[in-house]
Amino acid sequence: MAAADRITKFVKALKAKDIRYVRFELPDTHGTSRLKLIPIDAVEGYARNGLNMYGGVLALDTASSVVPGTGLHEEVAYSDKRLIPDLDSLQIVPWLPHTAKVICDCQWAPGEPIKSAPRYVLRKLLDEAADMGFDVMMGHEFEFYLLDPETKQPLFGGLHIFNNIRNQYVPFLDEVLEQLNALGVDVITHNCEYSPAQFEINFGPAVGLAAADKAFTFKNAMKELAHRAGYLATFMSKPANDMSGCGCHVHMSLINRKGKKNAFADARARDGMPDVMRSFTQGLLDHAPAMAPLIGPTPNCYRRLKPHTFAPSNISWGKEDRSALVRMKHLGESAAHIEMRAASGLSNPYLSAAAVLAAGLLGVKKKRKLQPAVKGPSEDNPDLPKLPQTLEQALDGLEADKDMRKLLGEDFVHVFTTVKRFELARFHDAVTEWERNEYMEVY
Repeated sequence: MAAADRITKFVKALKAKDIRYVRFELPDTHGTSRLKLIPIDAVEGYARNGLNMYGGVLALDTASSVVPGTGLHEEVAYSDKRLIPDLDSLQIVPWLPHTAKVICDCQWAPGEPIKSAPRYVLRKLLDEAADMGFDVMMGHEFEFYLLDPETKQPLFGGLHIFNNIRNQYVPFLDEVLEQLNALGVDVITHNCEYSPAQFEINFGPAVGLAAADKAFTFKNAMKELAHRAGYLATFMSKPANDMSGCGCHVHMSLINRKGKKNAFADARARDGMPDVMRSFTQGLLDHAPAMAPLIGPTPNCYRRLKPHTFAPSNISWGKEDRSALVRMKHLGESAAHIEMRAASGLSNPYLSAAAVLAAGLLGVKKKRKLQPAVKGPSEDNPDLPKLPQTLEQALDGLEADKDMRKLLGEDFVHVFTTVKRFELARFHDAVTEWERNEYMEVY
């Protein structure tokens, strides 16, 4: 009854704001928003009973091909699932008149969630952290390119990071900041990045699911707003040989549920790192191969993880070390946290957060001792193990890690790895332009 009353009040409040349409958005396996647009008079019924959407949406590959063997297509007679809106995620869409958006969870039937949904995976891990006495503070930093949609070329050339002209090269870059803020994405910095027409827009962290929801909203809003303005925004890891990679840095700390203090902040601890922070970090190092496909889910992602690119190439940690997998930030201060630097810009924020949290919690559970940091740039140390070099190796790493699979959920791991191996088969079957240019004439 309380839930029903809340839905009635929810719809009444929307009508009072002259909202006439609501987007019911589902974050898919790739971090893309799959949605249906609902007239306001139909919202209450769907909010109460669920909105039908094809159940196999979570098991489509990047080309939206149906992937057999996932358990979500032919195995269930291609049936529908129900989208259940999370009313706490409501946002007004500022660039569309009379329109709001709400992020949805999905279920087969009441009490039967679809456990392979990325938002469900992260929610269960947040519950696990809560059982251990922690809330989770986190934030995502994404790099992306703004390109001409026809030529796929940057808007300008040259390497001028932070250059004042290029920071605000076209009026769209000013307008998009206003739209993001109005959407609830609290922008804190904006600048051009190293490569031509590459940018980074950062927003504030948040606690729990709200942080990943914000990152999901940011990425899909950037894609949509750029499209509407006549540009292509891409978070692709490595768009071309002569273009820098696009990364995602995942920042995270644990908050003690009793007292609400940052569990990573202790000025009295050795080197400013309390035991829980050390164990959490070692968990990331222990389970880095299993994290890899969740933070780098396409073959192209592994073109970015090279030495001297500000992207980690090995399994390492360091204090303020930009070349390390895990970078320690603000040690001994109230804002102390870890920064995991290996994720691709195209990674799904629910899954990159889930990968870091699962690995870190395993380290805490096992009270793992943190291995010594290396002196100097981590990437220059030949004794450190390498991160997986291909998506095939990364998927093997996930499938071999029983502890990570258990925390992430076997349903999710099965769907995710099946979809990704299907994509890999298509990738290896494709004849590339490089092959045509290299071999056609000489042979």
